[in-house]
Amino acid sequence: MAQHTDERTAPTTGAGAAERTDDHSGGSVGDLFAEVTADIQRLFRQEAELARTEVREEFGKAGKAAGMMAAAGVAGALVVLFLSLSLMFALGNVLDLGWAALIVTGAWALIGGALFLLGRGRLRAFSPKPTKTLDSLKEDASWARHPRT
Repeated sequence: MAQHTDERTAPTTGAGAAERTDDHSGGSVGDLFAEVTADIQRLFRQEAELARTEVREEFGKAGKAAGMMAAAGVAGALVVLFLSLSLMFALGNVLDLGWAALIVTGAWALIGGALFLLGRGRLRAFSPKPTKTLDSLKEDASWARHPRT
């Protein structure tokens, strides 16, 4: 009695499965569906990794901008401190010491203003949306609706 091997009972794992996935002409609908499902899963994993990388980069930029804003805050506090010292020395002793403190205050004001403007510019450029990933997902969805051969 000859044994008949049905494709449905053939092993779905191991070397036999790997050989079958390379040959699309003899694959069953179930095999093709499994292969498409695996490809879609791999695509979504890759897209998720791209999104994570993109968001990580954007938050890194935001962290640097926040650091600049904090430095601008410190510079602002120093402006208040030196301005207070300047006024104190200017009123107490209308001589060189007061004017020197005023010059230092002016320098800190310029530094604080520059850091603030740099930080504000970088925060405006911050985009938490993973735009590259969203564009890629739109392209994938378009391809899935209208596949090109």
